[in-house]
Amino acid sequence: MPNLKEVRKQTSKARQLMFRANQQKFAVGAFNIDSQDILISIMEAAAKLKAPVIINLSAAELDAIGMENARDLVDNYKEELGVEAYLNLDHGPTVKLAKEAIDAGFEFVHIDISQEDHSAPLSEIITKTKQVTQYARFTGAIVESEMHYFAGSSNLHEDEFDYEEIKKEFSKPETSQDFVRQTDVDIFAASVGNLHGKYPVPKQLDLTLLQEVCQALPSSVSLHGGSGTPLFYFEEASKIGVSKININTDVRIAHRRALERELKDNPDQYSVMKLMKEVNKATQKVIEEKIIAFGSEGKALL
Repeated sequence: MPNLKEVRKQTSKARQLMFRANQQKFAVGAFNIDSQDILISIMEAAAKLKAPVIINLSAAELDAIGMENARDLVDNYKEELGVEAYLNLDHGPTVKLAKEAIDAGFEFVHIDISQEDHSAPLSEIITKTKQVTQYARFTGAIVESEMHYFAGSSNLHEDEFDYEEIKKEFSKPETSQDFVRQTDVDIFAASVGNLHGKYPVPKQLDLTLLQEVCQALPSSVSLHGGSGTPLFYFEEASKIGVSKININTDVRIAHRRALERELKDNPDQYSVMKLMKEVNKATQKVIEEKIIAFGSEGKALL
């Protein structure tokens, strides 16, 4: 585990990255991992494209991998491959878990009170988010939050979503600005048509509204639920001012489908490890596609 001096050095670099992203108009890809193989695919893509990346872990993913294990794995691959990479607690449902991630040296922490209670009142979300931003000052960790529960889940969905219903929860520049002011968050998770998971129809982002939100806020702006979104939206979003884009389901789908294909083509191979090279290559290809759309290729500083 890194010591406090090392953690503060890393969080300072992470803050510089968010500043560069805002100034140079690119977005940093934040990719979830639920296995070492997906982490390898992300880090290989980042090394090849010389792009900075954020490694996301939800509460469930942390339960599977372990907080200290995740820290060590990321640090080892950073050193081995020469990658600018940071750790993020993704949709952390409690103040307690957010504080634990900060203590473990996570450079980014996303506190999402609505994850545990979808109907949590805004007053509670503000109060608990502020507790995390105040605690994070000790290490300098970057804190992200949102005003309400984001629809969907990180999976492949068969039903189409009701876009008109989603629009009811769109971010508004004035209320978003007030939320950032009250909580002192570093990153605001905007809602402009993005939702978690992948659906039969492509997502539609309100780029005009997104630009208004970005212009109204002193903080960085992120987009969650990026899977299943046409790439041109990402290209425009980064130019508008989005500094962080989350991708999970698209990576999971690529990984699973490639694994299914390899298992089918190699029925007599029981060492799954020997099949993972092709699986990781297929997964890496999807990650590279996103990084290029985000405009972060060649933006890493080591």
